[in-house]
Amino acid sequence: MKPKFKLLTAVVSLAAVTLGAQAVVAQKEGGILKAYHRGTPPSGSIHEEATNSTLTPYMPVMNNLIMYDQSKPINSLDTIVPDLAESWSWSDDNKKLTFKLRQGVKWHDGKPFTAKDVKCTWWDLLLGNGGRKYKLRKNPRKAWYKNLKGVTVNNDHSVTFELGRPQPAFLTLLASGYSPVYPCHVSPKKMRTHPIGTGPFKFVSLKQNESVKFTKNKDYWKKGLPHLDGIEWTIIKSRSTRVLAFIAKKFDMAFNGDVTVPLQRDVAAQNPSAVCQRVMGASINLIVNQAKPPFDNAKIRKAMVLTLDRKSVIDIISKGENKMGGAMSPPPQGVWGFTPEFISQVAGFDPDVKANRVKARKLMEEAGYGPDKRLKVEVSTRNIATYRDPAVLLIDHLKEVYIDGTLKTIETSNWHATVARKDYMVGLNATAVGVDDPDANFFENYSCGSQRNYTGYCKPEMEELFVKQSMMTDQKARKQLVLEIDKTLQEDAARPIIMHNQSYTCWQEHVKGYVAHVNSLYNGWRMEDVWIDK
Repeated sequence: MKPKFKLLTAVVSLAAVTLGAQAVVAQKEGGILKAYHRGTPPSGSIHEEATNSTLTPYMPVMNNLIMYDQSKPINSLDTIVPDLAESWSWSDDNKKLTFKLRQGVKWHDGKPFTAKDVKCTWWDLLLGNGGRKYKLRKNPRKAWYKNLKGVTVNNDHSVTFELGRPQPAFLTLLASGYSPVYPCHVSPKKMRTHPIGTGPFKFVSLKQNESVKFTKNKDYWKKGLPHLDGIEWTIIKSRSTRVLAFIAKKFDMAFNGDVTVPLQRDVAAQNPSAVCQRVMGASINLIVNQAKPPFDNAKIRKAMVLTLDRKSVIDIISKGENKMGGAMSPPPQGVWGFTPEFISQVAGFDPDVKANRVKARKLMEEAGYGPDKRLKVEVSTRNIATYRDPAVLLIDHLKEVYIDGTLKTIETSNWHATVARKDYMVGLNATAVGVDDPDANFFENYSCGSQRNYTGYCKPEMEELFVKQSMMTDQKARKQLVLEIDKTLQEDAARPIIMHNQSYTCWQEHVKGYVAHVNSLYNGWRMEDVWIDK
């Protein structure tokens, strides 16, 4: 292990011990946690959305079968703990996974939780076997469960998942905040507007562009939890306004990973008592609709990759703090991403941008474009700063290869639906996966037919490699194959990664019991252990 990784491990371990020790202090009961939100969530249905704008506020409403330990900063197979499932076991052939479920758990409307709810969630809803009664409007993570061939209710408190092949990482998918159990008796339509869960907090209200509110579940099945009386998210679209409000201590907590590297320096200078934890944010990526001419031409897509000046984007956006990488999050937070040694082998990551652009212009000329025949295109992106700012830089880079782009912004509530139905030509997107594992990333974002495969990339030979790595038990060998897969994805212009954001989640010093999950934005928001010391 290299010294810097030893240091990171030591720091993370120390943080975990320190934050864990915090829980030993007598918690104070009551109080409303006041946080800010960056925009109105598109809905309250976690299974139908692909954004932490929904997951972050609504995760406390729900429970999973299993989850990542909320007190541990790094998500891994080793940090998975029981939730609605008391225990689980694999069959001898590693293709059947049986969960023993807790008894006496009730939904927020008083109905009992049973194994039928588990089957409804995965078999009827996510895999689409429930007919119109259980039909999801959007299903962004259906591709996670390609290998799930059946769900059997053994009795009210036992359920078995049957896989088509061994998949050691299947548990990591179920532990994600994106994998709550839904109630069988509540329609998907109602879950969008008034979700019912078994979790520590109940949904109260959503007011467009104003607030989202939750209240304590006094009958929560985990005795003694939660500590808070409620959570209130105030919606503020301007990032500078909301961060200034946090600095002024008008809020107990900032939004999930919302504070950029430059803004964190302002927070530290003006509110030095605030706690800020650096987390791996979303990857900023170029998406090109491969089905729409002229972008069905691989030469044009390759030219777009070669014109990218990743270092300049990183320097401008984050003062050099963001990281280069491929589809998988880079180290030190990410387990599977490009190492500094490996990244130099990947086409398009060569630091000689001038030479890359010479190659790119030649490709464009072969495709029929040049100084006197430029390609005009709209560059679509989500109308929030973390998308808009790099999109403007992307347009400048495209000009270098005879492509004239104009910026088109789309509101958060419509963004993911727009790109999912491929109603765009060129775009700049931010992608953060629910789990730092290749099974989540590759099947969700790059496999044929996935709703989250926004570019339409589809290669049978790559599908075979996705499955091959998924079945591997030798994690060292699996990592090497994952690196090679990721290299191919970048060079194929499947969804070229421009940079991986480094950002911060911040909270006031009187907020106790919260631990940021540094290698995922999506799994640390149950909030049942959080309390206010004031």
